[in-house]
Formats: sequence, C-alpha cells, structure tokens
Amino acid sequence: MTRGRVDGGQTKLIPVLVIAILLGCVFIYFHKSGISPVELGSKSLKRLGSSLSGDENVDSSTTSTEDGKNDVALKTIPACDDRYSELIPCLDRNFIYQMRLKLDLTVMEHYERNCPPPERRYNCLIPPPKGYKVPIKWPGSRDEVWKANIPHTHLATEKSDQNWMVVRGEKIVFPGGGTHFHYGADKYIKAMANMLGFPDDNINNGGKVRTVLDVGCGVASFGAYLLSYDVITMSLAPNDVHQNQIQFALERGIPAYLGVLGTKRLPYPSRSFELAHCSRCRIDWLQRNGILLLELDRVLRPGGYFAYSSPEAYAQDEEDLRIWRKMSSLVERMCWKIAAKQNQTVIWVKPLTNDCYMEREPGTQPPMCRPNDNPDAVWGVPMEACISPYSDHDHKASGSELAPWPARATAPPPRLADFGYSREMFEKDTELWHRRVESYWNLLNPKIKPDTLRNIMDMNANLGSFAAALKDKPVWVMNVVPEDGPKTIKIIYDRGLVGTTHNWCESFSTYPRTYDLLHAWTIFSDVVEKKRCSVEDLLIEMDRILRPQGFIIIRDKRSTVRSINKYLQALHWEAIGTSGLDLDSEEEDDDGVVLVIQKKIWLTSHKQ
Repeated sequence: MTRGRVDGGQTKLIPVLVIAILLGCVFIYFHKSGISPVELGSKSLKRLGSSLSGDENVDSSTTSTEDGKNDVALKTIPACDDRYSELIPCLDRNFIYQMRLKLDLTVMEHYERNCPPPERRYNCLIPPPKGYKVPIKWPGSRDEVWKANIPHTHLATEKSDQNWMVVRGEKIVFPGGGTHFHYGADKYIKAMANMLGFPDDNINNGGKVRTVLDVGCGVASFGAYLLSYDVITMSLAPNDVHQNQIQFALERGIPAYLGVLGTKRLPYPSRSFELAHCSRCRIDWLQRNGILLLELDRVLRPGGYFAYSSPEAYAQDEEDLRIWRKMSSLVERMCWKIAAKQNQTVIWVKPLTNDCYMEREPGTQPPMCRPNDNPDAVWGVPMEACISPYSDHDHKASGSELAPWPARATAPPPRLADFGYSREMFEKDTELWHRRVESYWNLLNPKIKPDTLRNIMDMNANLGSFAAALKDKPVWVMNVVPEDGPKTIKIIYDRGLVGTTHNWCESFSTYPRTYDLLHAWTIFSDVVEKKRCSVEDLLIEMDRILRPQGFIIIRDKRSTVRSINKYLQALHWEAIGTSGLDLDSEEEDDDGVVLVIQKKIWLTSHKQ
C-alpha cells in the first residue's frame, strides 16, 4: 500500500469516489453504534499472548484520559501485505525495477540508497513473518536465532563448507565460521593480534583498538567475537545475493548496517576506525584508480590498520600475482606500509603524519584531496579518488591522541574544538545524560529484565552521551546524527562508540524488527517539524525498525508529545510511563517531557 496515486488516470476516479462514499457510510454507522474506526481496524489484527511473551494478562483496553473518556486516535493505520515483511524502502529492488532507474551496476549503484518519492511511500505497518517469536536474548543470540524470525536458509547451504550458519530444528546456529576463517573467528582474531605483536594476543591492544569496520561482513561473526575483547565493529554489507546477512547480524545482537562501497562516501566521518577488515569480501580494490581503497583510507585513523585476507595475498598464479603487484604499488603510493604478512593475510598500516604525503614526487597518483574538501561531509557525497590529509593538529600530534577504552567513553576528545565545545561543556553533557538514562531505566524497570534490551538506537545522538551512559550495560547503541545538523558523529567515534549519519525524512538502512529500543530526543521538533516531514511517516518508520515488544523513549516538547500520543492506538503502541507530561497543561517545555512506549505484538488476521 502506498501513499498517493502512483499510476493515476481518470478511469480510477469513479471507483475511488464509490469507495469513499461507502467508507463514509461505514464510519457513520459505527459512530452511531459506539464502535470507533480504530476498533474496527484492529479486528484484522491478532494480539499474541502467552505463546510468545509469557504474559497471559494482555491489556486490550483503549487509552483513557484522567476524566475517564477514551482518547481519540487520529486514524487507523492498516497492516501491509505479508510480502512486505522485510521491506527496506530505500533499498527496495522492486522499486528500482518499477521506476526503471538507470543505475550503473558495475559500480554498485543498485545497492545504494534509492528512496521512493512521497507519493510512493508505504503508509502501512510492516507485519512480522508467520510464526514470529520474541528474539533469543543476548548473549545466547550471538550463537543462535529463531528460524521463523528470518526464514531464509540458503546461506546455510551455500556456505555449508565455511561454517557461516547451520539449521538445527527451529533454530539457526552460528558456529563462528566465515569465508576465510572456517574454524572460527576467535582463532582468526587471536592470530591477527599475534601478527601485530599485541600483548597477550589481545586485539584491543590495551584499549587502543576499539572501533573496527568490517566490509563484506557476511553474518558478522568477526564482529561478534570481537565484542568479547571490548572491541566494537560496524559490520557492513549490501543487500546483495547474500541478502539477509545483515538481518542475521542484527537478530544476533551484533552492530551492523546495510551499505556498500559504491559511488557515495560511507556514512562515517574521517578518522573513525582503528582497524578495517576484508575477508574475501569480493571487492575490486583496484577499480576507478583505487577509489574504494581511498575511501577506507579516509575513515581510518592515523596509524590505523587494514587487514586483508584474500587469495591475492598468498596465491602464486599469474592473475593473483598481477593483482597483488598492482595493489602493492597503489598502497605504497598511499603511504601505507606492511605491518605484518602471514599465510593468507596481510595487514597494512596507515601513516601517523602527513610527512610521507609531502615527500611524494609531484604528479604522484592518487592525488591529495582539494584543500576545500571536507572529509567529514558524507551524506550523499560522491567518493573521490584522492587522499585526505590530516589536519595540522593531527599532523603535529602524530596520532589521534585518544584515551584507551573504556576511559575514552568519557574523556573529552581533541576534535571537540572543531565545534567550539569546551571540556566543561562536554563533561556537563555527559553528566546530564547519565542522570537522564538513570531516570529512563526507572521508568522502564517494571517492564524490563537485565537481558531485555540489546540493540538500541539513539535517533538524535548529538555528542553520544546517551550511549556513553550505557557503556556498562549489555547493550550496544547505533548513534544517529541528522545529516543537516552539526557533524558531531566524529565526536561519537572518538568516544569509542559507533553510529551513522541519516536524514529522518527517509527510511533507515536496516531491516524491519531490528532494534529493541529507540531513543527519540527532540527528533520530531528538531528534524520533522523544521524540515516539514510527515510525523506519521516517521512514526511508521520507527514502527518498522522496532521489534515487537520493543520500547520507544520520546523526549520532546509537551505539544509534540501530546500530538504523538494520539497515534498510539493506531500504531498498536502502549504508553507505559511518562515524566513531566500533563496533557491538559498549556505550558511548553523544550525537551523535559518524556513518554515511554511499548510496541505490542500482533499478526495479520490470515496468520491466525
């Protein structure tokens, strides 16, 4: 179901008018009989009780105000057809085919974001698949998930010799293997740390290695096993022939994002990762003058590593040797050096300063980027085949000057100065969000257990202090910074956290049902209202990415929260806690009003 008329035509006008008249008659009938349109629409849905949630006392009552009258929902929102249960609107290949978009498949444009125009947006709630169950809790989810939640087993067959995943009854099990590390990611990670000479074969190197980018990540077992070393990985892969790999990663509780090294910059700022990794990721690093390798160079920190496990690193046939020679020449001109090479893996290291760049012969390719190029501008920005030099500060410092993890989470990073923020401002922000998170958990406590939450998203992360306040809990946070605001995403990465840039007038690059909690701090008043996006579209998108029984924390103006409150029944959401919310008050509050919501579990009627 889409908003607007997609294939118009006057021949459709009469049926539309007839339907409108019939709906009007139905509305009048039910209004007179005391049955609301919301109640009528809800009869096509089925709430799931004890079989999934263990809660036999399901409350199906309508929302009431203090005077006992039923709150009036603005409208009903229907369920989408079952074939849309895994819809990602901005990565929908059916949309590309229908619109006949002219995309260059050789540079992966068909795997990049191509969002539908407003008239083709989906105006319905994404249903879960048949047999959907509440996901297995972390840390058990690292090793197994319910097959019904992601009913795709082709990778178990296709990658059976590589131990990606195995189907066992109602579950899909992940032995920890990968295309290059059949016998387990843990052994592979220890071998990598040993190659680099890190103490005790610990890949975190005393907290100096914290953020990792894994491109072509498969089902993210590399990132899964890095978590036990206090290393957090952004596992990145496109919606390609292995189309459900990121869905499996997120169902397992592992940080992951749908993306591709194509024509646009990755949605991460410069100097974000201590380590980039590619294990037989099927990427042609030599194409277009090395533009994809140069994109990795942009996001690597000074002294950052690129671990490359591929036949070119060790094979002796003519073609592999040719690729190896060309790649070696390219990285040498990029001033990378081999830090270690063993068996089937080579690890390059990026320089700490600009010295090597300045010593290159004039005309050496790839060139340095233009002086006015902003390496932190990423949203929709085309990649360029050039080297991003370090700032004068980083060049003089010979590194990023970041504290080791976990002190990094609360230590003021040097790049604060880029925004004019002082150390005192940073510390106040950190303390403020520490108190706010404590307050949130007091509101959530009646509904959650220690293992209830795993995948969390902060939709307007600013400096990342919300996520920093959660660093000791068994959760991870996708910190999202709106693309048209201050580019504070680099501060978030400098704190040892992960995240991305996004435009909330569009859908997020993730599968449905992938997050346990969404934190929406002024996202409606700061982003939606100012950009004149549809509040309803954003609420439907939040419902798409939130798991059944998941939670939303909205912190915003009183008037904004009051307007959102009217949608809850239509969305099958339930308010479970408030702070500072008085629906009858006319006083405004910039962001002190909190509404905590839980998403109900439902299925479309024909799945009953």
